[in-house]
Amino acid sequence: MAASLSEAVRFQGLPCVRMCLPNGDSALVSLHGAHVLSWVSSGRERLYLSPRSVFDGQAAIRGGIPVCFPQFNQRGPHAGLPKHGFARNLAWESVPVVHPQPGDEAAASATGSAGLSDSTGTEQSFRLTSGPATQRWWPQTFEATLTMALSPGCLQVTLAVRNTDDRPLAFTGALHTYLVADAMQTARLHGLGGQAEWDALTDIHAQATDPLRFEGEFDRVYAAAVPQSLTLRDAAGDLHITQSPGWAQTVVWNPGPHNAKALADMPDDAHQHMLCVEAAQVFASITVESGGTWQGWQRLSLNQP
Repeated sequence: MAASLSEAVRFQGLPCVRMCLPNGDSALVSLHGAHVLSWVSSGRERLYLSPRSVFDGQAAIRGGIPVCFPQFNQRGPHAGLPKHGFARNLAWESVPVVHPQPGDEAAASATGSAGLSDSTGTEQSFRLTSGPATQRWWPQTFEATLTMALSPGCLQVTLAVRNTDDRPLAFTGALHTYLVADAMQTARLHGLGGQAEWDALTDIHAQATDPLRFEGEFDRVYAAAVPQSLTLRDAAGDLHITQSPGWAQTVVWNPGPHNAKALADMPDDAHQHMLCVEAAQVFASITVESGGTWQGWQRLSLNQP
C-alpha cells in the first residue's frame, strides 16, 4: 500500500501543499493565508471553493477554510484592522508538526490529537510570525500556527496562537469553513437545538430550534454545543462537525440569492450549493498572557464521533 504523502504543488499560480492518503483522501492548502482549498474524502469534494475566487496572492480567497485572525468580521479589540483580520491575506510558511510531549494529556486534549490515527494519516503545519507585514495593522508580536491532520474520512484543522509579546494579546477569530451542500432547500443542520442564537440579520436573540433549515439569506451566531457534534445532512449523506471548547461560538452563514449575486467572487447560484459552519470567537475576546499559547480546532468527519 502506498504511504501517506505531503508534497509542494502549485494551484492557480499559488504555492500550496497537497496531502494525500493511500485510500484516495486528500487535502490542498495554499500558503497564501494557510487557506485550506480542498478536502476530498470518499471520492467527493467536501469543501466549497468559489470558481470566481481571486488567486492573486493578495486578496482573500472565497471558500475552503479561511483563517480569520486577529478578529472576526469587524468585531475585535483593535480598531483599523481589515474585515476578518489580516491572516488570510498574508503568506504563511510550511513547517514541521510539533506534537505534545509524551504524558502531556492536557496538550493532546487541547489540540484534539487524541484518537487521530498516526499510522493511516498525515499532518502538516503552517506558520505566520509577526513582522512588518502584520505590524502595519497591529503592533502586537505573535506566532500563529495552523495544523492540518488528515486521516481516512476526517479532516481536523487546529489554530494555535502564541503570545511572543511582553503584554497580553487579545483577539477574536474563526475557522470560516465553507461546506458543500447538494441542495440547500433540503439540507438540514442538526445539533444546535436549545443553544442561544443571535440572528445578525434581524438582531433577534432566541433559542435555536433543531434542525436548522435554510430558506434565503441566513446569518446566525450560536453558543457552541461542545462537546456534542453537529451533523450536516443533505442528499449526499451526513457530515459531522465538532469544535474544541476554545471556540465559544458557532457561526452558520449562507448568503442567499441576493447577496450571492452581489458578491463579485461568487456565482449567482452559489447559495444553493454551500453552507458555512464556522468555529468562532465572536463576542468576547480571547486573551493570552505573555508567553502563553491558545489553541482551538474544528474537526470534519464522515464517521459518527
